[in-house]
Amino acid sequence: MNPGSTGFSARRDAAILIVDDAPDNLLALRQQMADQGYQTFVANSGERALQVARRVHPDLILLDIMMPGMDGFATCRELKAHPVTQRIPVIFISGRTETDAVVAGFDLGAVDYIGKPLRMPEVCARVRTQLSIRADSETQFEQAERLRTIVNSMAEGLLIIEANGRIQFTNPACDGYLGYAPEELAGRHIADLLNPLVAQEYLDYFARYAASPDTAHSHGTREVIIRHKQGKSVCMDLTLTPMFLRQPLFIGLLHDITHHKLSEDALQRAAMVDPLTQLANRRHFDSFLEKEWQRATRTGAPLSLMVLDVDHFKLYNDNLGHAAGDVCLQQVARAIADHALRGTDLAARYGGEEFVLLFAETDAAAASALAESVRAHIEALQLPHPKSPTSPWITVSIGVATMQPQQGDAIEALFVVADRAMYVAKEEGRNQVRTTRAGGNGLEAVRALAR
Repeated sequence: MNPGSTGFSARRDAAILIVDDAPDNLLALRQQMADQGYQTFVANSGERALQVARRVHPDLILLDIMMPGMDGFATCRELKAHPVTQRIPVIFISGRTETDAVVAGFDLGAVDYIGKPLRMPEVCARVRTQLSIRADSETQFEQAERLRTIVNSMAEGLLIIEANGRIQFTNPACDGYLGYAPEELAGRHIADLLNPLVAQEYLDYFARYAASPDTAHSHGTREVIIRHKQGKSVCMDLTLTPMFLRQPLFIGLLHDITHHKLSEDALQRAAMVDPLTQLANRRHFDSFLEKEWQRATRTGAPLSLMVLDVDHFKLYNDNLGHAAGDVCLQQVARAIADHALRGTDLAARYGGEEFVLLFAETDAAAASALAESVRAHIEALQLPHPKSPTSPWITVSIGVATMQPQQGDAIEALFVVADRAMYVAKEEGRNQVRTTRAGGNGLEAVRALAR
């Protein structure tokens, strides 16, 4: 075999350190290695060998055993204990060929053992073999180190999961996302992190893949809630990819979408909130009314709606300006919101200076009392209204309607009746509450109110 053909032997600068206290052996080996195209270094003692090895980092060391002072065994032990030299392959060359010596050499980490007297073609062949093995080993080691660096530097969290749900490995990003120390998650189960139903879905998929890797589809990406070590929930995208080596494994990539979800939730909230008053907007109110209407239809419970309008608000704006008008509406909105205390209550700005309050499971008497409380609260704010012909303060007119919805009733009837009641309150002098109870026929209730 031509030493210049492949692998490490193709490198004419492959470095070999020869360690022997016998000058003739040193000279013969050095000449032979040089003839093979290798760069050579020599040392005549163990102590000197350690110094040279740490300085030049040879690709292979030919090491005699029997030397004065530090012998070859002690030298090898020191080489393997030092991080700079521990991966350098060592071939022992010695006149000690008894089994105990050979075994001791291999136990210390030598890759080969050549007995003296030396047969140079054999020495060259063994050197070529070990350099080739080292080339492959170094390539694999470099690739592994490169992969380890990539994995440890990833922004995404990475988990390696076994088919039984046991977590085999996590990278630093995963540990950081979930609040665990390095290697603390290894050995835990995915059920420690996921909702039991979600964890079982993954375990079922793992089992299907393990039973038939060729037919199981990729699980893809899904949004999951993962338990942080401190107990809080973290919203993440989990991408799962199967990998079959000696056993089926699954690579999980975690992408933190907590901030995205917070932004998404904030946008959804913004879409349902009036920006000036921070009450629900008309869109949110219509949706909420639909839900509560359906619930009241099922349960037979009464549903009450309050419609309010700020009295003479155009005069207020014309006299004090729109900026003052905005502040006034904000203060009125806060007073209204103070009366929507239950999860089934909703206060909303319906448009301009008009507001609505919806009360589920509230009969006409209770709704009327609530409306009077709202009216009195707003008047008690004593927000000056110099041009109002009704009062020196900001006041509101309120209409209240109560229904027990039945199948087939029109949802619009509730608002129509409450809105008409509010206009009756205005027509009769403002700063007051007018109440009606609407049955299935909303128009008839309006006529009755008008009468």
